[in-house]
Amino acid sequence: MPNVAIVQARMTSTRLPGKVLEDLAGQTVLRHVLTRCAAIPGIDIVCCAVPEGPEQEPVVREAEAFGATVARGSELDVLDRYYTAARDLGADIVMRVTSDCPLIDPGLCGDVLAALLADPSADYAANNFVHRYPHGLDCEAFTWRAMERDWQQATEPYDREHVTPWLRREPEIKRISLEGPDEALGKLRWTLDYPEDLEFCKALFPLLGDGIPSWMETLKVCEENKHLQELNAIRR
Repeated sequence: MPNVAIVQARMTSTRLPGKVLEDLAGQTVLRHVLTRCAAIPGIDIVCCAVPEGPEQEPVVREAEAFGATVARGSELDVLDRYYTAARDLGADIVMRVTSDCPLIDPGLCGDVLAALLADPSADYAANNFVHRYPHGLDCEAFTWRAMERDWQQATEPYDREHVTPWLRREPEIKRISLEGPDEALGKLRWTLDYPEDLEFCKALFPLLGDGIPSWMETLKVCEENKHLQELNAIRR
């Protein structure tokens, strides 16, 4: 059974509509995310989970052009969208990544996946229980059996929209936390929620060069360029 990275993406973001198709150094945000997910060690399939509706077709076309599997589902019940995609792909392990994280690090995601796979009794692993990595490197991995329980038992709208809150609090779920090196890093924003975040990414990506730099190499670029630090002010 495959290990599947599922990337949730939509055109209709409330704070920054269409952000997944914004250009960063010649590629869309979504293509950067999908490219990085395809490079995660241990991942067999990359799936882009998109809401139903004609307004989402630009996202579908971009995902298909990359070569990702596309799954369609509910816009608001994102948990059901994930569940249906994982079920149809016969997933053994699901890795959740959001499409507003163009700096997602394949190596770090691979570490989260490896931590889950190393413990046969574990249900869920993540690197954001304590925010000690830049926001935008967040990833979660969980077993199919945990996904199925989540889908069956999570009933609150918040849980259905955000996919994993039930897994993060249910006492019977065995969780693994991969903690980062420094709480100060958790204050950095490497994600896309606001126009200022997009301005930061547009300034950063041309400086990263070819290939996929590690998050530590990206951090070094940020530290060496004062204007990037100024753009990366905390947004609430």
